[in-house]
Amino acid sequence: MPSIKTHYLGEKRYETHVGDFRVAMDSSSDCAPTPPQIFIASLGGCVTALVSGYCARNGLDASGLAVQVDYDWGENVLVDIQITIDLPNCTVAQREKAILRVAEHCPVHETITQGGEVHFRLRDQATLANLAE
Repeated sequence: MPSIKTHYLGEKRYETHVGDFRVAMDSSSDCAPTPPQIFIASLGGCVTALVSGYCARNGLDASGLAVQVDYDWGENVLVDIQITIDLPNCTVAQREKAILRVAEHCPVHETITQGGEVHFRLRDQATLANLAE
């Protein structure tokens, strides 16, 4: 199972290790994006990847492709997420529905809409010490 680990650096800052890459985050949004902003960015990146792939496979010019994700805050949750896909250098005509279907199948969107379960567990000092033995 793939795994990504985030470390608390102190002063509301975090660093997430994704393979050989590091992503900085900050709860106060002063030094780096907040975790919810990274989540929204991953949604936009996922849609961009799938739409650009569709364009490449179908001979559509994806240069200038941009995906904008707008959102609001509800009570401790992101709400009213709206995704706008701009393809300024091609006319999609009859392919609009196909492009939107492709975009809707990005794994991040599928995870949000399919309601995959998230399980939490806590390992404290004693638990970690037992694992080390």
